[in-house]
Amino acid sequence: MRGDSNYPERLNDLYDPPACLYINGDITLLKEPMVAIVGSRKSSAQGLAHSHYFAQSLSKAGTTVISGLAKGIDGAAHRASLGIGSKTLAVCGTGLDITYPKEHLALAHAISNHGLLVSEFAPGTGPKAFHFPRRNRLIAALALGVLVIEAAEKSGSLITARLAAELGREVFALPGPINDPLFTGCNELIQQGAKLTRSPKDVLEELTFHQKHHLNWF
Repeated sequence: MRGDSNYPERLNDLYDPPACLYINGDITLLKEPMVAIVGSRKSSAQGLAHSHYFAQSLSKAGTTVISGLAKGIDGAAHRASLGIGSKTLAVCGTGLDITYPKEHLALAHAISNHGLLVSEFAPGTGPKAFHFPRRNRLIAALALGVLVIEAAEKSGSLITARLAAELGREVFALPGPINDPLFTGCNELIQQGAKLTRSPKDVLEELTFHQKHHLNWF
């Protein structure tokens, strides 16, 4: 519940913070420094590889990777963190007793056992289109920075990035070919002031928490 000692203070930066959160897993992750990795559901093989690389590198550096349990970039980031024994946090657009997409049921179970699932939606709540922008605002608020791996022109990842910027979070984007629709959103973010990102070190150098939390360098 909002006001409880376990309620993440960063959510209070929202104009409409959720009254309560439903959780399944390690609640202590809500107090950890988080970096969001988001991107296209219909990602390329290279995009998946980038998501995997950044998630593992940032996890090794001491951050908790947060994402939205979606297909593509999100799922790759969660799996990469779990794959090296790190914990990851997934914000869901459904009640926690319903997994969306269904193909991520095993992944959701793994996250609940070795990380944390979070939702503002009560059990029994199925996926609705308007749930996912609401999910994205929680990702943006909880994270210290948002890294966009691949994003088309109307990608939901751009919602997360723009909300993050409005909240004063750092926004990072991987650049791509100007004629590749998968990078239209990323390139636009960079034009608008997002940090052009080529390596995990670019993320860590921009954020100030690496000193406060004794994160490792590459």
